[in-house]
Amino acid sequence: MKRINFQDLIIKETAEFIVINKPANISALEDRNSKLNVLALARSYLPNLQLCHRLDKETSGAMLLAKSPEVYKLMALQFQNREVSKIYHAVVNGRHGFEQEGIDLSLLHSGGKAKISRRGKPALTFVTTLDTFRNQTLVECRPITGRMHQIRAHLAAINAPIVSDSLYGGQPVFLSEFKRTYNIKQDTEEQPIISRVALHASKLEFANSAGVEIGVEAAYPKDFNVLLKQLKNYG
Repeated sequence: MKRINFQDLIIKETAEFIVINKPANISALEDRNSKLNVLALARSYLPNLQLCHRLDKETSGAMLLAKSPEVYKLMALQFQNREVSKIYHAVVNGRHGFEQEGIDLSLLHSGGKAKISRRGKPALTFVTTLDTFRNQTLVECRPITGRMHQIRAHLAAINAPIVSDSLYGGQPVFLSEFKRTYNIKQDTEEQPIISRVALHASKLEFANSAGVEIGVEAAYPKDFNVLLKQLKNYG
């Protein structure tokens, strides 16, 4: 992975906070497999920055960081009280016509995976279809709660697993599936159009210390854009 300059990730900065467009395949915190993580990058820019929430390693998109302990506490309270609006976009397998579909299924976490279980913690997600293709659908997800892998598990539970999300049954998308003229070189294996979970944190809405509502959108990264372009052209 090429060197990442934290400043290049910033999409909004004020005296209180920073919102970045997190690249995919970077952990929020240090993990066993890589020392490259959002917090380390952030503190190379400003030593006191704190993560207000997390995104899965494979998920790209809007991520909020606080510049002081006071602002961190303010944001943490908003997340706790479910006053922060989080909007995600995902490409899922299958054609679906969701209209504010509420998925109210409790989640139990075990072995790094979320499972639907009555013994789990309450979890609620609303899903709306944005665009449909031949065998895939672009959806908007609004999680009300913030459980680990909530969107991924909830979408899988309604037979709409996210593209390339093998942990929850999501299938990859190959160009050869719908482009008849596609040819692959001999002795090579075709790669999926997007090789990571096709999930992007598109927008965050929250209030600053003065009570002013802030909305910040994160543009799609290249791999997500390429997937949508190919699906629109051929799918």
